[in-house]
Amino acid sequence: MTVEAMPSTPTRTVRILLVDDHPLIRSGLAQLIATEPGLQVCAEAEDAPSALDAARTHQPDIAIVDLSLPGASGLELLRQLRAAQPQLPVLILSMHDESLWAERTLRAGARGYIMKEQAPQDILAAIRHVLAGNVWLSPAISARILGRISGDQAVSPIERLTDREIEVYTLIGQGLTMRQIAEALHVSVKTAEAHREHIKQKLSVGSANDLVRHATLWSQALPDA
Repeated sequence: MTVEAMPSTPTRTVRILLVDDHPLIRSGLAQLIATEPGLQVCAEAEDAPSALDAARTHQPDIAIVDLSLPGASGLELLRQLRAAQPQLPVLILSMHDESLWAERTLRAGARGYIMKEQAPQDILAAIRHVLAGNVWLSPAISARILGRISGDQAVSPIERLTDREIEVYTLIGQGLTMRQIAEALHVSVKTAEAHREHIKQKLSVGSANDLVRHATLWSQALPDA
């Protein structure tokens, strides 16, 4: 008697939203993802508003988000995505120093953080890891977080800044005025100025002009991708 084989159940393709303001990076990442069976880029976005629209329209299974975006930062977009679609896992893919940003993005709701300089196979592994419901971090950052919890890891002055203070500090370094910063972060000028005062205290900076110089030097050292 011949036993007929049962038809196999087709594997569902995972839909991915890419958010990065550099078209070349989005293109390269899309090509990388296309090589992986079962993964598909369903939409791309270059800033927070278009990313939120794409997430609503295409209902992706995962979003891959850069921190450096025009207007609202990737960190702010992460918060907005978490509020709009709490079940959508977000993987941060950035050039920014993971020692400063990885833990902050996890607190904001990200499911992983990986540097753009990592090997392509590591990026694909991070995507799969997050899709499986796990958190992706480099071994160095995992050890750093554990060291901080145990009290063995020293904290630098810049790490003492809150997420919002980091955003204000970055925008100060980019040459924005307090009014422009307030508009960018959707807060009052008074609130932005209060953040500036807290930053001055935490970094032991005497005047607003000194803070601008410090922030400018720090901002110039940041990668732009």
